[in-house]
Amino acid sequence: MRAVLRLSWLSAALASAIPASPALAVQRWMEQLDRGVVAIQHEPGNVVVSWRVLGTDPEEVAFNVYRSTAGGAPVLLTPAPITGATFFEDRGVDLSRSQTYTVRPVVNGAETTDPIERGWTLEAGAPVRTYHAVPIRRPEEGYRPNDGSVADLTGDGRYEIVVKMERSTRDNSQNGITDPTFLHAYTLDGELLWEIDLGINIRSGAHYTQFLVYDFDGDGRAEVVARTGDGTVDGTGRVIGDPNADHRNADGHIITGPEYLTVFDGRTGAALATVDYVPPRHPDTLQPAPEQLEAIWGDGRGNRVDRFLAGVAYLDGERPSIIMARGYYTRAVIAAWDWRDGELRLRWVFDSDDGTPGHEALRGEGAHSLAITDVNGDGFDDIVYGAAAIRHDGTPLYATGLGHGDALHVSQMDPDDPRIMAFMPHETPARYGPNAISLRDAATGELLLGVSGTGDIGRGVAMDIDPRFPGYELWATGDVPGIYNVRSVRADGEAGPRGVPISMNRPNSVNFAIWWDGDLLRELLDRNYVEKWNWETEQIERLVTFEGAASNNGTKATPVLSGDILGDWREEVVLRSEDDTELRIYTTTIPTGFRFPTLMHDPTYRLAIAWQNVAYNQPPHPGFFLGHGMRAAPRPAIVAVPAASTRE
Repeated sequence: MRAVLRLSWLSAALASAIPASPALAVQRWMEQLDRGVVAIQHEPGNVVVSWRVLGTDPEEVAFNVYRSTAGGAPVLLTPAPITGATFFEDRGVDLSRSQTYTVRPVVNGAETTDPIERGWTLEAGAPVRTYHAVPIRRPEEGYRPNDGSVADLTGDGRYEIVVKMERSTRDNSQNGITDPTFLHAYTLDGELLWEIDLGINIRSGAHYTQFLVYDFDGDGRAEVVARTGDGTVDGTGRVIGDPNADHRNADGHIITGPEYLTVFDGRTGAALATVDYVPPRHPDTLQPAPEQLEAIWGDGRGNRVDRFLAGVAYLDGERPSIIMARGYYTRAVIAAWDWRDGELRLRWVFDSDDGTPGHEALRGEGAHSLAITDVNGDGFDDIVYGAAAIRHDGTPLYATGLGHGDALHVSQMDPDDPRIMAFMPHETPARYGPNAISLRDAATGELLLGVSGTGDIGRGVAMDIDPRFPGYELWATGDVPGIYNVRSVRADGEAGPRGVPISMNRPNSVNFAIWWDGDLLRELLDRNYVEKWNWETEQIERLVTFEGAASNNGTKATPVLSGDILGDWREEVVLRSEDDTELRIYTTTIPTGFRFPTLMHDPTYRLAIAWQNVAYNQPPHPGFFLGHGMRAAPRPAIVAVPAASTRE
């Protein structure tokens, strides 16, 4: 049994606190990736090949594309190095034999070799389809894949997938026993690297297990971090805490007993370190009574106390830290941890209810997700916590007072306004007043626009879908009709007011955003299909339906994951097959004329992939405006930490 480090609430918050370093001109440590080459036979004999431009590439880099038949020498397919979009179609391919595609960079006219060179093989008889299948194993009959994440677990520069496996789930407001939740790690070839059984003392559902997959110590391999409990079994079979403990009450809730935070080895799933989870349910006891929980969190039945959020933040501007949070309807507590040299150290704790002047303003401001980015340009990441924000040092930045909401979108939304903005729908009319949906300056909380509505505005999205207007468009469910623009244009061409309705034909899809076709506008991802706004007819049109695949999380209808996982800058969709036997990574085969470094080397976007699995999943956005009328994409201020395989 792995020993568990026991810390009191006070000693954890004070004795282990790590002061923030001053702002320095540093580069963020990011993972070293391979080219992400992907080859898809989208028509018989016709293969689309796509690959990454890295954030560390010189701007003038070009590419040669090669194909080799099993046992044969590579054949150059490109008569001249490709200087534009990293997209190539190879027509008339003989796939009665396996074919491997590789890409090599060309700099100043000379072909070079990447530190990690890996191709993509289409096996003989490869089917015609627009997805890559990753076979999975179910822990038991009835389990299905739910939320996922990607990172380089093995240190070879290639992403692996970590997916949460669930059978029965409950919302926090519901009673009932749930089956254990598992975490699985798969290579893209479908090899199961490990299985972690979170055990009976971690309830199964959207709000209970927020897992982070990231290289937190810079060794070239990602770790996995999650809340654990007595009886959690790591990837090597070792048990955390008391293997015989059962803290479930008659209603199936777990409101007593210890809770832990565990760092797992990404290669093996072995528990590397386990400490008390911060914040605990109660500061003084592991066995709080319902009335004690109600006094702290607002109810005593295990609802609001078990609302968890998580994320990754570069709090010192250079190295990633772990963010773990609890509560947002009432009390909100956020803890920042560092994983360094094999040790978990608490950096700081923010508590809305600790009596510190100004902290109480953040009470009840959180959402069912969070976003992390440098909102004020000081080089350090801040935490956008729903309708409020926390500085990199754990002190409050602001609270808007508009209260809780179910969705959150944070990015540069106006091509001519460099500010990072935050968009939210809100839940409680008594708090939001005339601002049922709001757009604000993410650095100051200044309200940039608000649209009135009534009742709980349950969903809302922000993305650039219409080229007639600069910047993002905004819309929501409920009594908020129409689509609103971030900025209008007057007849003389000058900037007009924000929040002008551009159409009353509000899309039915209020879910995920995705870059799928070849232009810079974003498409709408919902359930198992992608749609596009036709601004000429002001209607939504179906682009593609992913037949045989299914979404997750009931009416939320979210993918396992969406993001720039493979190929060029456009995004992939990971869905489960309808029979729950495989993950399907769908990638676009539509040509594009645009080229950008992989979005996974944009720090804001990469962190959004890390927190996408949290609670009510939200789509990722970059830290710069990417859309119609955009300025040149900025070069990311990053340094690629060498993958472990290149050091050995």
